[in-house]
Amino acid sequence: MMAALWFKRLILLAPLLALTVVGLGAYVRLSDAGLGCPDWPGCYGQLSVPQHPADVAAAASAYPDKPLEQHKAWKEMLHRYLAGTLGLVILGLCVLGWRGRKQLAISPWLPTVTTGLVALQAMLGMWTVTLLLKPAVVSAHLLGGMLTLALLVWMAHRHWGRIASTQISPIHRRWIRLALCVVLLQIILGGWTSANYAALACTDFPTCQSSWMPALNYADAYHVLRELGQGPDGNALSADALVTIQWTHRLGALLTLLVCGTLALSLLNLGLINKGTDTVIAKVLLILLVCQISLGIANVLLRLPLLLAVAHNVFAALLLSTLVATPSSPPPKPPEET
Repeated sequence: MMAALWFKRLILLAPLLALTVVGLGAYVRLSDAGLGCPDWPGCYGQLSVPQHPADVAAAASAYPDKPLEQHKAWKEMLHRYLAGTLGLVILGLCVLGWRGRKQLAISPWLPTVTTGLVALQAMLGMWTVTLLLKPAVVSAHLLGGMLTLALLVWMAHRHWGRIASTQISPIHRRWIRLALCVVLLQIILGGWTSANYAALACTDFPTCQSSWMPALNYADAYHVLRELGQGPDGNALSADALVTIQWTHRLGALLTLLVCGTLALSLLNLGLINKGTDTVIAKVLLILLVCQISLGIANVLLRLPLLLAVAHNVFAALLLSTLVATPSSPPPKPPEET
C-alpha cells in the first residue's frame, strides 16, 4: 500500500521535472552549448566543469582543439544533472510500480518501458556529443524527451486527472488520437528544423524567399544519415534543402492548426451542449495552439530570439501534454482490493 501511495506522489513530480529537462535541453541546444563538454558523462574528464587552474590546464591539454568555455559547459552539465535526476525518479517509479501494482491504475510495464526509454535517452545524449550534433541523433533525442514527458503525463493523469467522460464519443476519441499523431509528427519536423539550423532559411512570412512555392529539394533535406551541414554526397547542404526543411515545418504547422483547432472547437461545442462535460481542456488547447503558432511566426520575423525559440519548444511540450490528458479512452477498472 505504501508503494502505491509513494508512486502517486512521485508521479506528480516527474512530469514537471521532465518538462523542465525538455525546456533546458532546448535552451542548451539553441544557445549553442550542446558541445560545451566534449566528452560524456563528465566534462573534460571531470564530474563537474573544471574550475581550478590546474584542471583548466589539464582540460586544455587533453582537448587542444576544443577550448573550455565555462558558461557553455555549465549549461550542458546542468542539463545532464537534471536529466540524471529525472532518470532516478523514473527508476523509482518503476520499482514502486511493481511493488504496488495491485493498487495502481496502470500496468507496471508502463513505468518499466519509460525507464528503458530514459536509458535510450542517455545513450542518445552521449551520441549527440560524440557524433558532433548529427541531425538524426539530435532529432531522436528531442523526440525521446517528448515521449518520456508524454508517458509521465499519461501516468499522472490516470491517477490524478479526469479520465474519459461518457459524453466523449468514439469519433472525438479518434480525433484526439489523430491530433496526437499530428503533433508528434510536427515535433519531429521541428526537431529536424532545429537540428539542421534551418529555422531562418525563410525569413519572411507567410511567403518563403518571397515565394508561395520556393524551390525545394526533399532528397537532400530529409536524407537522415548524414553529417551536420552536409548533404548525402558530403558537400555542403544546399540552400534549397534548408528551405525545404523550413517550408515543410510550416506545412506541418498548418496541419496542426487545422486538426487541433477543429478538435478543440468540437470539444468546446460539446461542453456547451452537455453541461456536465468540462470545457477547460478545450480552452487550454485553443490557448496553447494560438500561442504556439504565434511563437513560430514571431521566431521567423524576429530572427529567432533565444527566449522565443525556447518558448516554442516548451509550448510544443505543453500542447502534447494537454492532448495526452484529454479524454481518449474509457475509465480504468478499479484497482483490486488487498
